[in-house]
Amino acid sequence: MRKAGYQFNSETLSFDKIESTFKKKFWRLIKKIISSFSLAIVMLYLVYTFIDSPKEKMLKRQYEEMVTQYHLLSNKVEQMDNVLKDMESRDDNIYRVIFEADPIPSSIRRAGSGGVNQYEYLKHLDNSDLIIETSQKINELSKAIYIQSKSFDEVEKLVKNKIDMLACIPAILPISLKNKDTRIVSSSYGYRIHPIYKTKKFHAGMDFTGAIGTPIYATGNGTVITNQFDKGYGRHVIIDHGFNYKTMYAHMDETTVKKGQKVKRGDIIGYVGNSGLSTGPHLHYEVRKNDKPLDPVNFYFNDLTPDEYEAFVEAANNTGQSMD
Repeated sequence: MRKAGYQFNSETLSFDKIESTFKKKFWRLIKKIISSFSLAIVMLYLVYTFIDSPKEKMLKRQYEEMVTQYHLLSNKVEQMDNVLKDMESRDDNIYRVIFEADPIPSSIRRAGSGGVNQYEYLKHLDNSDLIIETSQKINELSKAIYIQSKSFDEVEKLVKNKIDMLACIPAILPISLKNKDTRIVSSSYGYRIHPIYKTKKFHAGMDFTGAIGTPIYATGNGTVITNQFDKGYGRHVIIDHGFNYKTMYAHMDETTVKKGQKVKRGDIIGYVGNSGLSTGPHLHYEVRKNDKPLDPVNFYFNDLTPDEYEAFVEAANNTGQSMD
């Protein structure tokens, strides 16, 4: 049973009994309910603010893992980018130098991609700076990899082209020196005494003596563009090897090829003779690049060892008179 309440009366100096009406009881109950509800709300706020629920703990853990993964991904992209930069450097400074190709400008290799608003849709995310930076790195890396892939395709074509070039450019002796009747009479690129005019004249080729009928060989793959006779070179053949190289074989006795015919290195194209302006059976051999004569002695690398080459050059330079 609830005890009665008393209130001090200052006039009578006594305690008066407080009569509790239904209305007062009702409002007292309402106050208690409101204060209890307010306290519950405060308690719930404090609990949810400072103490995580199991679900929140799980979500926070997943978020932290995701951020960690983004950092790892960003570092991995950076490592891949460094590897790609090394490949780009070797491509520009080694592969393209070997095959005489221009390097790819950095403005093309590392050009920016997309507009300013390309990553606008990511800005509302948490850690958006990290996510946007990683996305940019991945996009730039993808573009750089594509360009490097195309560059390697080009280098592959250059390699094939170089293989074709090595098969075409003159690289062997036009006549075998194993035959005892064959020897060198005059080297190229030097003023020699002309055998008929007895004056110094520039000799643009190399003369090999040999018995009439000694085989003459194509020194590289190519196409016969000239097979004719004139009073200077006599019966002679010119082969276009491509890559701006041509060779000429003069004073032949007869030829075994026709104009327009394709030949390979080592094919017999004719035989030593004494036709045209000549003082004896021999082969006059020239190498030309861009229609300018070069010293043929520099184009025998497939046939001679270093010692043989040295002896060959010495013998070629010891002669003072050409045969044509």
